[in-house]
Amino acid sequence: MTAVLETAAAGDANTARTQSIRVGDIQFAYRTLGVNSDVPIVLLPRFRATMDEWDPAFLDVLAAERRVVIFDNAGVGRSSGESPASIAGMAENAAAFIRALGYSQVDLLGWSMGGAVAQALTLEHPELVRRLVVAASGPGGVPGAAPTSERVRETVAKPVNSDDDFLFLFFDGSDQRLAAGREHLRRLHRRVEPDGPLTRMETVHAMGRALAGWRAGGEGVCSRLHEIRQPVLVATGAHDVMIPASNSFAMIERLPDAELVIYSDAGHGFLFQHAERFGVRVLQFLA
Repeated sequence: MTAVLETAAAGDANTARTQSIRVGDIQFAYRTLGVNSDVPIVLLPRFRATMDEWDPAFLDVLAAERRVVIFDNAGVGRSSGESPASIAGMAENAAAFIRALGYSQVDLLGWSMGGAVAQALTLEHPELVRRLVVAASGPGGVPGAAPTSERVRETVAKPVNSDDDFLFLFFDGSDQRLAAGREHLRRLHRRVEPDGPLTRMETVHAMGRALAGWRAGGEGVCSRLHEIRQPVLVATGAHDVMIPASNSFAMIERLPDAELVIYSDAGHGFLFQHAERFGVRVLQFLA
């Protein structure tokens, strides 16, 4: 399986073709891009996002030095099946997908909800993860964590989000951030293949239940972070309206081997606002 994947990964983020692999009852859609590397980088996306919503500018920075794998988890986008209503269930599906591709060890990069999935996967399958990057996320169950604002809750719950919704959630607060956000949205429309379907509302509701359990501490791993022995890069924007930067501090206080990067004039979408800068930082950490 690995040999087939290596030859199928030609192209950049805008031209890499969508492939699929069946794992049990789930047909996973995925793309690979970049150069051959002994350990690939597997990316886990935010709430509601499909693999079409990774910024190609960010992907191409990573792909210049590493093999990059992006995919739609069960019930998302082009993949079949149903999304579990738990972070742990999503992590199990991701682990099964990674193993089905023939990889015995990977580096993980999780953004937002994907950061929660990455932490859960690392705790339950430590042999599968070499290094971990957690971007704009948190461990769940952080004591004294600030509640999500009503405007954020209302915006993320909409059946369809407009460009203005995305700009508020990921880039709100300054002209510089908003301009970067608009450029990010323009880059998303440069792929050769047509976009896949939006995430179904039943999947959105399942994800919402999963995140509620994570934040309340029932599924959160704040008390288990000391068990993660892998090196971890924690990164955040200082003005994140979705998951405040205080969650990243909570992680750093508890992880045995971690680094923290904070982007001052950035929010939840810092990794796309600073695609080149953060991409290079990720490559340095993973190297």
